[in-house]
Amino acid sequence: MKYVEEFRDGQAVRAYAERIRRLVTRPWQIMEICGGQTHTIVKYGIDELLPPTVRLVHGPGCPVCVTPVGAIDRALAIAARPEVTFCSFGDMLRVPGSRKNLLMIKAEGGDVRMVYSPLDALAIAEANPQREVVFFAIGFETTAPTAAMAAWQARRKGIRNFSLLVSQVRVPPAIEALMEAPDNAIQGFLAAGHVCAIMGTEEYLPLAARYRMPLVVTGFEPLDLMQGIHRCLTQLEAGRHEVEIQYARAVRPQGNPAARRMLGEVFRIIDREWRGLGVIPASGLGLSEAYADFDAEQRFPVGELPAADDHGCMSGLILRGVAKPRDCPAFGTRCTPEHPLGATMVSSEGACAAYQRYRRLTEEALA
Repeated sequence: MKYVEEFRDGQAVRAYAERIRRLVTRPWQIMEICGGQTHTIVKYGIDELLPPTVRLVHGPGCPVCVTPVGAIDRALAIAARPEVTFCSFGDMLRVPGSRKNLLMIKAEGGDVRMVYSPLDALAIAEANPQREVVFFAIGFETTAPTAAMAAWQARRKGIRNFSLLVSQVRVPPAIEALMEAPDNAIQGFLAAGHVCAIMGTEEYLPLAARYRMPLVVTGFEPLDLMQGIHRCLTQLEAGRHEVEIQYARAVRPQGNPAARRMLGEVFRIIDREWRGLGVIPASGLGLSEAYADFDAEQRFPVGELPAADDHGCMSGLILRGVAKPRDCPAFGTRCTPEHPLGATMVSSEGACAAYQRYRRLTEEALA
């Protein structure tokens, strides 16, 4: 497949690993932002090809993982209402709230449905005018345009039984929060290529300048990542701190102007809580005043719900790059894909799920 097979060329990946070994003269720590990048790194052993002085840490770029327990509890309360059909991406159905998850609500009789797009949920609303259809809008700037399009189409078509429970987040404020943390040891970033395909790179320029760190927009195949790491290390060794685009086959500096216009019309920037990172100023998207009628939180007020922390789960530290899945005493024992303690074990983009899927058997064989 064009643009895939050539970026899975093992010989080319190993050649870049050798270039990195010749380049590096001191220890460096780099964070990959996206959970999709984390899975590629773990699946193909990219980190194991690097010199021991180069440490990769995993970032908060998993949409399901960063959704806080409080937001999930609100989703559960709304999904349990008899008049509601609650629609969500599949990964979210098994993520635990304080006491339950969406699959449990479905088992108790709630009308909970898995969809592949917010537009699927809108179609359900259009076909079932007697039902209140709510879509759980989570994720980053990558998923936000389709949620915005669903609200825009609902307004244009006059579909009044559709609403969004919004927990959308923005990447640049999270990078700023990570860099401001007292225990931060990150020296460079691999930014998520699909986010920048929408938003471009303009917002990253002041971050690179302020924190004097390189930021390389990187794709998701093994060679993409090795090239991104090489570019980042080249800047670090030279004392440069610039924004580069490795993922040039999909990303332009200006992003996708049409998608950005849609986001600007439907959403406004607000403060948002992230699992593991707390409330980050200006890090979220909420519906604009013009689209407030489609806000499920206003349509179905549930009041303040005291959220219980994850018991024995280190996902907060893992999402900040402070710990890795194998640092967690519960990993692979009390916390498994069948019985997850936290979102990072549930999601297909979660770091714990990646280690469980690709590293557990290797570790068992070596034991």
